[in-house]
Amino acid sequence: MRGHETLAFRAAFVITGDAMEAEDAAQEAFVKAYRSLKRFRTGAPFRPWLMTIVANEARNRRKAAGRRKNLELKVAEEAAAAYPGSREPEASVVAAERRAELLRALEGLREEDRRAIACRYLLGLSETETAAALGCARGTVKSRTSRALGRLRERMTGDDAG
Repeated sequence: MRGHETLAFRAAFVITGDAMEAEDAAQEAFVKAYRSLKRFRTGAPFRPWLMTIVANEARNRRKAAGRRKNLELKVAEEAAAAYPGSREPEASVVAAERRAELLRALEGLREEDRRAIACRYLLGLSETETAAALGCARGTVKSRTSRALGRLRERMTGDDAG
């Protein structure tokens, strides 16, 4: 659990957009994974299997809540807290604003696009791991990620163009 808790939290946070819900989803996913260890295929990659359970739990929590919240700036705050004094104050503010803008644009994408980008770029999963986590072929991950990045780029430049 310790080796995967940060990744599980980040995955759940991308889906729920709420830190408390993400913590609960990750914790519940670990319990479900533990209970399902007997069904885990020996030799199969563990991380994508676990991330699938985390993603399902987070989606279930998001649906049950019946609301869609904007992603919080907690990610930016945690990054700034992790590296205090590493940047000039102005650069930190600009970076935090840019991260918030990126997260808002990401939140505006379809869930399928968000999940592809989150797995590949926010969680750092390989194409193979992403394919396993999303339950699709590796080629689908490539095309989905490419299209999702295009849509994200449009949202980001569209917001700037006003």
